[in-house]
Amino acid sequence: MKQLLKYSFMITLLIIAIALSSCKKDYLTQDPPTLLTPETALATETDLSAALFGAYAGLRNTDHEGRTLPVLGDLMADNSYVSGRNSGRYTNYNAYIYTVADGNVAGFWNAAYNTILRCNNIINSPLPSSVNVNQYKGEALSIRALCYFNLVRYFAKPFTDDPSGLGVPIVTKYDITLFPARSKVSDVYALINADLTQAFTLITTFNNSTQFSKYAVRGLQAKVYLTMGDNANAKTAALDVITNGGFSVVTAANHASYWLNALPRTDKVETLFEVSSDILNNNGFDGLANIYSQSGYGDMLVANDLYASFATGDVRKSLYANGIRGGAAAIFVNKYPNTNGTDISDTKVVRLSELYLIAAEASLPGNEVDALLYANYITSRRNAAPIASTGSALFEDIFAERRKELAFEGDRYLDLNRLKRDVQRGTNYPASARTISYTDYRRVLPIPQSELDANQNIRSQQNPGW
Repeated sequence: MKQLLKYSFMITLLIIAIALSSCKKDYLTQDPPTLLTPETALATETDLSAALFGAYAGLRNTDHEGRTLPVLGDLMADNSYVSGRNSGRYTNYNAYIYTVADGNVAGFWNAAYNTILRCNNIINSPLPSSVNVNQYKGEALSIRALCYFNLVRYFAKPFTDDPSGLGVPIVTKYDITLFPARSKVSDVYALINADLTQAFTLITTFNNSTQFSKYAVRGLQAKVYLTMGDNANAKTAALDVITNGGFSVVTAANHASYWLNALPRTDKVETLFEVSSDILNNNGFDGLANIYSQSGYGDMLVANDLYASFATGDVRKSLYANGIRGGAAAIFVNKYPNTNGTDISDTKVVRLSELYLIAAEASLPGNEVDALLYANYITSRRNAAPIASTGSALFEDIFAERRKELAFEGDRYLDLNRLKRDVQRGTNYPASARTISYTDYRRVLPIPQSELDANQNIRSQQNPGW
């Protein structure tokens, strides 16, 4: 983060020097461009709107929500594995041999903090309150909360482990001289919840699924509370979306067409928020779909035990196909079909089906009736057998349903972490990386070496083991 800001500052100075050297003498009395602060640059509602689209674009970075995060969420767990015939991408995570110098780790860190910087400039704009200004600032607060939520879940131990442990640096304003140390996990979550709570009050307009709306914010907050182990607030937030949001769960009959759709949704079917890619704004061949599609890189395959968990009539099973890759039997991921050299598949971040499963899980252990009601609302819309268990088996069945519903959307690894469970992988994976215990230091990503080199205040705060 600090290194990224430093390089941006140096490039700015270089541009200024070139510009000044070519100026006529009478222009040298003008204010230097370095006096153009974020506050003066974002002087109108139009400026703020343009900056907001830049913040959304930051989420689409290939090492952010654009590919790396949804891939790691399944690959570091037990849902996907790297084919023996591969392009060399993410193989270190398949074998759990990544290092502090890993490019994807640094890319994720830098992309997230760059997006936070863009959000901070919008949030701190001195423009007076109006419907539009409030909307833009509410969306920026939501994006910032999502970035910090991603960072703290990968670079720190779960909130359920040690809220007072080291989280990630908190930066809420642009300051090139800042060398932030890591804040406590609890402080990071406090900022996330404060941002989402404020965003919920500021946002009034629903545009489409690629922009944060009021109930997309509440849906994200339900995920945050569940991750914190705060079941009461997780259920309250989830039910608020279910009851008041006006969204509907995609049905079995429309399930295939839902995943085929490449356009932002305005009908409030299923998707509360997704990171947008379209024909003009996308990651090209390095988008999410191409890492799965056999017409792209096709590196990531479905783990055998995940595929076996789908019953024959379950409509979700049709998103995966048996085939041959590198001379070996394989199961392909067809959940992101919109690719032809240009990836226009959006990254799902919050879906209504997940909110039902959050409400189900958060109802336990005290209310099994509600848990069954909300979980089976989803099974009934996937042509899957209803859950009929009780006690600890009920929790496991709901957790298994969550695995099937959210497969290849980046949630599985984070779910195993928040529940402090070992990663148990099958024979698709290298023998040395089939059991990764919760206490293994590799379950938390290392602070990137580039950040350690640039920021003296974080240098002594590397995660243990790295």
